[in-house]
Amino acid sequence: MEFLFHFFTLLLSWAEVKSVLGDGGFCSISPPRNSAESPKYWKVTNPTLAPSHLQDLPGFTRSVYKRDHAVITPESQVFSPLPNWDNTLGAYLVSPAMGSHFTMYLVNMQEGSTSALPEKGVERFVFVVQGSVLFSNGSGSSHKLHVDYYAYIPPNLDHSLKSEMTTTLVIFERRYATLENYYPEQIIGETDKQPLLETPGEVFELRKLLPTSAAYDFNIHIMDFQPGEYLQVKEVHYNQHGLLLLEGQGIYRLADSWYPVQAGDAIWMAPFVPQWYAALGKTRSRYLLYKDVNRNPL
Repeated sequence: MEFLFHFFTLLLSWAEVKSVLGDGGFCSISPPRNSAESPKYWKVTNPTLAPSHLQDLPGFTRSVYKRDHAVITPESQVFSPLPNWDNTLGAYLVSPAMGSHFTMYLVNMQEGSTSALPEKGVERFVFVVQGSVLFSNGSGSSHKLHVDYYAYIPPNLDHSLKSEMTTTLVIFERRYATLENYYPEQIIGETDKQPLLETPGEVFELRKLLPTSAAYDFNIHIMDFQPGEYLQVKEVHYNQHGLLLLEGQGIYRLADSWYPVQAGDAIWMAPFVPQWYAALGKTRSRYLLYKDVNRNPL
């Protein structure tokens, strides 16, 4: 009840601000764009609360970092040249410095940009958010990856990513946890071609982008919620998560805090942090979720 009281108080305060500032005030919200005219996931790179929209609120950010979770929002994401990548900027959203065993970062490639290899023993997962990229491996095969396409690259596999246009990727990397007699393989896929999986007791739609076999020590989930849908289970588990909200908006509970989130926001969840999500707004929520699997936590 206390949360609801503060939530509605915030809504009333916002209504009062709008009545004073009018539609032209600094807090005014841009009119919604026609989804038919906008690229898929365009709000990841053009969020409602972009830095340009907050120029009259110096020092303001929705980002939060705590011992067992973090919310990294677009207005505080810092892009800098990626080492050994050509003409490419990156923003690390999750890294071992905060307690994770993996990295999650956004990559902005320009025309003619090329990638670098990860360190020895590190596996990589690439998901295209905007534009397209040409993926090539050392054996000479190549694949053009468009929005919603992805690639899993096992550790120590020679490969490259080359962009012919402005392209945004989200990349996950971690040191592969070897398991005797199991060897992961390169995977190229497309989100919508992955089957919807059963989610007993839940209402959201779930796709897994990687095989569930023991050769893979993590998986990437795509989870879709219609407005008003929410997680039935209030999860507390040993797995870590890295999340990027691709579409929509909602409320995420992490530990004892409640965070309004929208497309473009990234979240890190440490082991055993209580977590829960509910979708709000008028359009579906979709998020991409890293989860470590198939390994004994010892």
